Amino acid sequence: MTATLPGARTRILLSTPDVGDREEELVGQAVRSGWIAPLGPMVDAFEEQVADRCGRRHAVALSSGTAALHLALLQAGARPGTAVVVPTLTFAATANAAVYTGAEPVFVDCEQESGNLDPALLETALTTLRAEGVEVAAVVPVDLLGRCADHTRVAAVCERAGVPVVADAAESLGARHASRPAGSFGVTAALSFNGNKIMTTSGGGMLLTDDPAIATRARYLSTQARQPAVHYEHTEIGYNYRLSNVLAALGLAQLERLDGMIARRRALRAAYAQVVEGVPGVEVFQRRGDQDDNCWLTAVVVDPGTAGWTAEDLRAALDAADIESRPLWKPMHDQPVFAGRRSFLNGAADRLFATGLTLPSGSALTPDQVGVVMTALTDFLDRHR
Repeated sequence: MTATLPGARTRILLSTPDVGDREEELVGQAVRSGWIAPLGPMVDAFEEQVADRCGRRHAVALSSGTAALHLALLQAGARPGTAVVVPTLTFAATANAAVYTGAEPVFVDCEQESGNLDPALLETALTTLRAEGVEVAAVVPVDLLGRCADHTRVAAVCERAGVPVVADAAESLGARHASRPAGSFGVTAALSFNGNKIMTTSGGGMLLTDDPAIATRARYLSTQARQPAVHYEHTEIGYNYRLSNVLAALGLAQLERLDGMIARRRALRAAYAQVVEGVPGVEVFQRRGDQDDNCWLTAVVVDPGTAGWTAEDLRAALDAADIESRPLWKPMHDQPVFAGRRSFLNGAADRLFATGLTLPSGSALTPDQVGVVMTALTDFLDRHR
């Protein structure tokens, strides 16, 4: 699926929704059932199936992954006067959710090979913050581009520090770490079903937990914290965060097809790896050890001193061929909105932002579109050998 403007060429995008007949069938069932407003039987079924897929006892369907992070951090105790540790190499939503609670985000750098939170640097950050008397409400490791963080080491560091983990699994549904599924780590975890994710409900997310009290309170807060009265009674501030029954129907169909969609993304990554194999200074990011990844987005990392060209050179060439590509996440410590925030850095995130480029990775790409992308990439590499 691609975006088309009248009179314009068809642009090949990074990761578009992959939907078909089954999605149309279940959404139609939801509409005909009369359950149009938030909640309903499709929501119940979607929660149950996602919880089962992720090895969790409870799942709460929400309007976005950001909403899931927000509620999870509130329940972890994030509030004004506390800090929340997040990776600097992530999408802004991870840090924004901490700010919503009034807590101060503290940024920690990544490991160069995976792009995920550096556990050793995390330990340094937590030790330093504790010595300074800073209360850390939570650590939020992010599963970058569909690769699970090293949750084994992160959990050990956080356990020693007495800090809970809220896992940001927005990008990693279907991936695994240490034989456990993404979303099964942390006191709570957050999934995203945004339009560009591995599977989508258009917009949407999920809070996952094994604690029934956390799930119950998330449901309460996400429905405007309404008290059980015949009139509208509220004793605290709540949020309009629940997922609609219609969108849950879309999610149920997507969940049925998830493994096939992951397989197509994995095949595309293998094709990219074959094209760049043997090209000096170029490698597929996260390729080593990616057998447990969901391959949500495939990126290349370019050493310009060896390759003789930059990631930006490649991006411009693909753009000229009407193919979307994008640098890896701009680190949070470099974002103007977070200027001056506390950071623990080793330089890896800045290097990955400068040298990494994500390529079209969607499971909805047609064979013809894949051919166009591979031809453009091959032609660029041939011109710069």
